[in-house]
Order: sequence, then structure tokens, then C-alpha cells
Amino acid sequence: MSSLTAKYRPRRFAEVAGQDAVKAILSRAAATGKIAPAYMFSGTRGVGKTTIARIFAKALNCEKAPTPEPCNECNLCRQANAGSAVDIIEIDAASHGGVGDVRALKEDVGYAPLEGRFKVFIIDEAHMLSTAAFNALLKTLEEPPARVTFILASTEAHKFPATILSRCQHYVFKMLPQAELAAHLEKILLAEGVEYEPGAVRIIARRGAGSVRDSISLLGQALAYSAGVLVESEVRACLGLAGQEVFFALMEAIAGRDLPLLARTLRGVLDQGLDLGFFLRELSGCWRNMFLLRQAGEAIVPELGLPAEEAAQWLDWAGRFSPAHIHACWQMTLDGQQRVIKSLEPAQALELLLLNLACLPDLLPLSALGGAASAAPRSMPGAPSAPPAPAPPAAPASSSAPQTPPAPKAPPVQASAPAPAPAPAPAAARPAFANPPAEASAPEPAPAAAPSDAAPSAAPLGGPRTWEGFLAFLVGKNGSGVVTGLSQAKGELCGSELVLTCHNGTHSRMLEAGEDSVRLRRLVADYFGPDMTLSFTCVDREPVKSEGLVQREMQEHPVVQRVRETFECRDPALVYPRGQR
Repeated sequence: MSSLTAKYRPRRFAEVAGQDAVKAILSRAAATGKIAPAYMFSGTRGVGKTTIARIFAKALNCEKAPTPEPCNECNLCRQANAGSAVDIIEIDAASHGGVGDVRALKEDVGYAPLEGRFKVFIIDEAHMLSTAAFNALLKTLEEPPARVTFILASTEAHKFPATILSRCQHYVFKMLPQAELAAHLEKILLAEGVEYEPGAVRIIARRGAGSVRDSISLLGQALAYSAGVLVESEVRACLGLAGQEVFFALMEAIAGRDLPLLARTLRGVLDQGLDLGFFLRELSGCWRNMFLLRQAGEAIVPELGLPAEEAAQWLDWAGRFSPAHIHACWQMTLDGQQRVIKSLEPAQALELLLLNLACLPDLLPLSALGGAASAAPRSMPGAPSAPPAPAPPAAPASSSAPQTPPAPKAPPVQASAPAPAPAPAPAAARPAFANPPAEASAPEPAPAAAPSDAAPSAAPLGGPRTWEGFLAFLVGKNGSGVVTGLSQAKGELCGSELVLTCHNGTHSRMLEAGEDSVRLRRLVADYFGPDMTLSFTCVDREPVKSEGLVQREMQEHPVVQRVRETFECRDPALVYPRGQR
């Protein structure tokens, strides 16, 4: 099983997994005889660069040439498969990248092919050539003798001089999607006569990260560990990967803010010696799946490529988090991957990341400063033992109004917003893109709550429609009516016209002609009726503030003051002299 990579190395273009565009171009070139003087194959490791170069060289020198595929039966093809073809020269630039090696190569270029039609030079890891070697090769690549072609293969095309790249036909090899990798591994298992679980193959394909060679090597390692049948649990144990039960335990700990359970789960991950890099990749994938399921529901399941049972479990878990919480956890996990892997204490870095995910609703909601990021962060509880409610209470929504006095434990959100328009503030400050639970979806004014619970596409019949009711209607859409930045606008009904007052011209253009413009107009028609028109206006622009004024306003902001009091911060102006921060 240790030689699966060599045993199943493709010998024809049709056998290569992926790279359909490159295969089609080279196969057509071999069939028509229109061969370029030099080719550049670049891409990540294990995606078929050297393999396709060898197949292309065989096709050029096959006794049946010109042909789109090598026959693998003639004497020249058999020599090429055995690595003994005199007209196919492979050079490893990592160990033969000096100027002397290139000069010897240039002397060899001058001789005609001995047996085949073309003399093909395959230079692997060509980026390892020295600068002098590149300069010595430059003229040869531009005007090689007839019946000579070069193929440069490299994982780092950015290291090549522009003069070299301009003389080559450059083909970028792509990483294979997980589905194609899994299908390729299943073909190998069928050829080997090994029974397998589909989940085990998906794990290996995901761990291979787009590399065919890495995936086949991992498959050989898993087969050597298994007892004749490829089982998912054995694959995870062999490769040091966490099982689904570990991620479900993490979700239970994060949803319930159960720090003891979180600590026990993390200790189990560390004690098993699991691959922390791949563990974080899978955790990020869990948040991604939950976010899509939370927003789109069961309709997105076919796009996730998950088994029906597993998708149902993640759909259930997605309902226990608010969309904002899931999105924040997803982003924090992605941002924390490199910090954990490169940290001198990766175990503590991972522990800090998981604790941040679990305690995220307890942290100071600095994101509320943007006015549009209060999607669902729960209000700060008075003690760490607050009940683990899966959805945010209604307090943050009501405390986010710019004209309403702040609650004792929730900072004002839009104190620094430059909107002086005297529109009704309590409902206008509610985020239009959030997806809070049902108990938090109704605004404070009682008359406007009834229309928001009606049918989403109801015409303006059976009662007046208001701007506050429209915002509540958006919240009731449960994410399908997301309009970015709408929470910062002020709405006013003028007969059959809805006037939106924006902070500035950029804000107005984003709502009037941005990506969400069509969706906004459709939602306005659904709620107010098809006769309602939409117009935009801007408040008077304030003069540009000086740097000192901006810093003073920032230091005097209540949220900043609260942060400084909480963490006992000193004034930066007293710590760093001006210009040295």
C-alpha cells in the first residue's frame, strides 16, 4: 500500500484527475504538431504538473504521433514510462540549478533527437535556478533549435524573472475540489478491491486540501492502519483528526457557555495529539455550514455536500445560535488559525480562541459602534452565571437608539453618528439585517408590531403602514430581507413616497444604486404596496474635523470610557509622545 502514488500515476491525459483545460490544450497541440518552444506549469504541489509534462513528452515522441494521447505500447512510450527515454530529459533544479548545469544543458540542446520526434527538457522546481542560470537559459528559451521544447514546472511562479515568463506559455494548475478528489480515491479503492465508508473517503479528500498526491499518500497510510475495510473512525484515529462528536461537544459548550465542558473537550483534543491546523479548518467549516443553514434553511443542504443525517444535526445546532453569533464565531475562527499555528504556545492560543467564542455574548459589544452590527449580540449579563439563553434578549435593540437614554449595562451605540434628523429614533435604530428571535422582533411601539407579524408580502390594507413597522417587517423576514446600512437611514412617509434620509452621499448611493437597491425596492413594494415610490436625500454635510477633535471625541465616547475603566487603561496621549504611536 505504500506505493499507491507510483502505482496509480496516470499515463494518459484521460487518466489525470482534474486540469481539464490544460489537458485539452496540450492534447490538441500534440495532435496538430503546433508545439511552443517553452511551457510553464505552475501550481501547488501534487496537482499533476510533472505527470502531465511526462504524458505530453510521450505524446510528442510516440511512434504513432502526431496523436492526442500516447499509446503506451510502442518502444518509445515504454522507455518513457520506465524513465529511460534518451530524448526526454528531466532535471531537478533544486540540485542542478547552477549556471554550469545550464551551460551543459545548452550544449545538449544543440544535438538533434536520437530516437523520437522531439527532444523534451522537463525542469522540475525550476524556480530554484540561480539568477545566472536564468540568464544563461534566457536566449535558449527564446530561440531553441527545431524539435526542442522546454517544460518548466514550479510551485512558485512568482520567483521567475519576467523575461523568462514572457517566453513561455504559462498554464496554472488548480487545486482539485473535494468532490473530484473523493471520486478519484474511490476509483483507486475499487481497483484495489477495498471496501470503504463514504465518510472516510470524504475525510481523506478534505485533508488532502486539493492535492492528488497528498490524498493518495494519506489513503495509503489509512489502508495500512485499517483491517481491510476503510472506516471513518479509524481514518480519523490514524490521521489525528477530530470526530463529529468533538465538534458537537464544542457547540454545546459554546451555546451554553459551559466552560468546564469546553475545557474537558479541549483537553481531549490535546491529549489525542490531533492536528490543530486541520482541527481549526474543520471548526471553521462547521461555522460556515451553520451560517448557511441558519440563513437559507434546508434549501442549501445539497450545496454543502453533507449526508442527510449530518445536515439535519447541523441544522438543529444552527437554530440555537443567532446569525450574528455564528458569523462572528466563523470570522474569529478564520482569523485565529494562523495565530494558533504560529504561536509559541498553540494549546493556550487555541484555548483562548475557544473561550472567546463561548464568552462572546458577554464581551463588550464594541461592534455596536458601527450602528449596523447589533445583529444579535446579547446584552452583558450581570454575572458569569447568567442563563445560557440561545437567543439575545430584546434589551440591546431598545438600548441602541441614539435618542433614548442608555440602559445601565448597555452603552449607547450611535452617540457619534452625525445624523441630526428628528425622525422616530427607537425603531429607526433597529438593525435591518439582524435575525433575532421572535420575542425580540417586535419594536416597542405597540401599533407597529401587528403589521410586522402579517404576511410578508401583504399590501398596505387593514391599517396604516409606518417606517417603524417596515423595520420590524424586515426583522420578521428572518434574514431574507437583508439590506446593508438601512438601519442608519431615517425614513419618512410623504403620501405615496418614502423618503430615506442618509448620512452622506456614499450612504445614499449605496442604498440607491448598490447591490441591495433592487431588494430594498422590492421589500418597500411588498410592505407599503406597489404604488409607493422611493427617494433618497442626505443631511447637510458637517465640516471635516481636525485630528485633535476626532481624538478628543473618541476619548470622550461613553463606550471608550467604559473600556478604559474596565481594563484600567491610561490615556494614549500620556503614554506615547505625539507622532510616535
